[in-house]
Amino acid sequence: EKPRLALAIKISSVLAFLAFSFVFSLVLLTYSGAFGKLPTYTDLKAIQNNVASEVYSEDGVLLGKYFVENRVNADFEEMSPNLINALVATEDARFFEHSGIDFWSWGRVLLRTILMQDNSGGGGSTLSQQLAKNLYKREDFMMLSMPIVKIKEMFIARRLEGIYTKEELLNLYLNTVPFGSNIYGVKVASQQFFNTSPKDLKVEEAAVLVGMLKANTAYNPVKNPERSQARRNTVMQQMVKYNYLDAAAFDTLKTQPIRVSYYKEGNNQGIGTYFREHLRLEIADFLNENRAPNGKKYNLYTDGLKIYTTINARMQRYAEEAVHEHLSQLQADYFKHWKGKKSYGSEELLQSAKEKTDRFKKLKKRGLSAEAIEDNFNQSVQMSIFDYKNGGEIDTLLSPNDSLKYYLSILNTGFLATDPHTGKILAWVGGVDHQYFQYDHTQAQRQVGSIFKPLVYAQALKNKIPPCDYISNLQVTYTEYENWKPRNSDGKYGGVYSMEGALSHSVNAATVDLMLRTGVDSVRQLAQQMGIASEIPNVPAISLGAVDASLWEMMSVYNTFANNGKRPEMHYLTRIETADGEVVANFETPNPEEFEQVFSDSIAQMMTTMLQSVVDSGTARRLRYRYGLYNDIAGKTGTTQGHSDGWFMGYTPHLVAGVWVGGSSPQIRFKSMKLGQGANTALPIWAHFMNKVYKDTNFKKWKKQQFAPLDSTLIWEMDCPPFLEDRNMIPGLYEEEEEEGGIFDWFQNPFEREKEEARREQVRQRNGVSSQRSREIEERNQRMLEKRKKKKKRKKILDKIFGKGN
Repeated sequence: EKPRLALAIKISSVLAFLAFSFVFSLVLLTYSGAFGKLPTYTDLKAIQNNVASEVYSEDGVLLGKYFVENRVNADFEEMSPNLINALVATEDARFFEHSGIDFWSWGRVLLRTILMQDNSGGGGSTLSQQLAKNLYKREDFMMLSMPIVKIKEMFIARRLEGIYTKEELLNLYLNTVPFGSNIYGVKVASQQFFNTSPKDLKVEEAAVLVGMLKANTAYNPVKNPERSQARRNTVMQQMVKYNYLDAAAFDTLKTQPIRVSYYKEGNNQGIGTYFREHLRLEIADFLNENRAPNGKKYNLYTDGLKIYTTINARMQRYAEEAVHEHLSQLQADYFKHWKGKKSYGSEELLQSAKEKTDRFKKLKKRGLSAEAIEDNFNQSVQMSIFDYKNGGEIDTLLSPNDSLKYYLSILNTGFLATDPHTGKILAWVGGVDHQYFQYDHTQAQRQVGSIFKPLVYAQALKNKIPPCDYISNLQVTYTEYENWKPRNSDGKYGGVYSMEGALSHSVNAATVDLMLRTGVDSVRQLAQQMGIASEIPNVPAISLGAVDASLWEMMSVYNTFANNGKRPEMHYLTRIETADGEVVANFETPNPEEFEQVFSDSIAQMMTTMLQSVVDSGTARRLRYRYGLYNDIAGKTGTTQGHSDGWFMGYTPHLVAGVWVGGSSPQIRFKSMKLGQGANTALPIWAHFMNKVYKDTNFKKWKKQQFAPLDSTLIWEMDCPPFLEDRNMIPGLYEEEEEEGGIFDWFQNPFEREKEEARREQVRQRNGVSSQRSREIEERNQRMLEKRKKKKKRKKILDKIFGKGN
């Protein structure tokens, strides 16, 4: 009776049958693997996310990570109930009721979303299906992509539900989901956005993170705080709807702004960036040579290894802060010093740097002329450049040429701190900013300048030259060394110095004189024994630091001084573990008892006393009067030719720290000694670092520690004026026997009497000193001695009355 209705029903039935057949066929084909093999139950049981490997300091602080995906897994017990409740209420309210596929939700999608065009009804995918999507990348099947991937995810979700408990699925899901900006899993997200752990997330913080799952960028609380807050409130509203949150609490929380404590993680962020990069290369080599028990290679970027080091996180922060504080000011001084002139060195240096850039190589490859390339380099473009302010960089309009000039003018640094008694590396700073300057200056070969001088004095002591055997300060031209004529930095000559006096004032002429008495080869051998592996020229100029060596090598030298003549083996890696805590490698800690004894304890004590004089009254005295460091410190400043390199190596009874400051090329330098000397460029970093260390309650007691006192014999050997203006005042020019306590006794040395008398006779003949003049000098020096003794006696009395040091 109604043919049209019957026809419509017939057609609808046929279409429905065809649709059902089509869907059923898709299901069968998908199940059979026609669109790609489905993961088996065995595959799903063995699910492992890519997990970042972590680097830890000795005091348990996470220094950084190595990753392809920045993810660290968290156990379910580490998840806050606020996080679980927010997730279930928002993404899958019936999660605990279904078995992977929620047909009720699919019915809602069909009715409200498709037929009624109401997008507020939500999606039909369960958390298990979303997990399947996160675990297995979706493939492209042209027009059939969406139905096929949905069917595949349903099968996977059902299998996941058959293997894992609901809690395990939630845990796996929350460790898998991305939060944008290479942040994977809730543990990393909690840390990076709120500086907390998943266990300690507040309701509003959990709601922000769950809200981000809908669209990472759109609801990012850093990039889009207003959208993120609105989405957060929607999540909390869902929590109220499903009785996970009280309505009154929601009314209070929804008005609060989002409080983010965000920091970015990566190779160029965090602390110890230069150290972590050095460590990465070493561990990558180690893992290539060592395999897991199952024969597979470890992967540093995906296997979640835990790497433990000797770095002290507090000291590392203090070192980085000290570098930033001083170099930001020094850099400003540098630009002011050059007043817009060629602070970048020279046009030749600029051209050399230009030709190394990718821009130049690409333009050259395109066949452009030199003029066209230069025009290109002079055109301003938008770029981000390094800047001490504004978080380390600034956006600006700059030509590539001006950019190169700017970067060539940047002063850089290397800093290391160690425990001299164990060899542990405690802090490592390879430069001012790893993002813009990735060369590690702790390993750079630079001319070392005057910090090499103590090796000359140590070898002289090894050669039995007494510390009070005076050294000439005459300016000499050495014809046998191509008329080499070493100069003193202050331009003053004449008189004679004791070893302590010459070293504390870094006197070049006296040091060269001592070097020639000691022997160039013996000093070179000592340098190698103390840890300088670089080639050392066979010329006396090495006494003034004409040696290219790294900060690492010079740290070995000063560690030896600080460790009573024993050279410690510097190290920084202790062990590597798997994510489950199984030990991959235990790196043997060097035994201090087995450290090589390079020279005697007595020589080390005398060297420490001399290097203390450098700080007390020599080139490093600003540590006292400017930076307020009045504890026991031994050290040496260093400044190379033309002020290109500034150095300071210093140590206390518990710590050795070394600093180098300079440009990328020796052409980058201050024009004046006042600004370019190591005492002005490098020493302040050391001072800032030590002041920060001593303010830390963990290290405050170190400030009171003292070097071991010299024994009486060494005190006697070193007890002489540091400088004598008249060469004829040198003790040991006398024919007469002095009475006990006289000047001869004061300057007596360990040599046998006969040898000493022979030496004195040679000195008399060389200087033409008469017996009468000798007696006059003796009487004068005797008066000086008596005056010195009275002063010492008075000091002892005052110390008893008022206390030592007051």
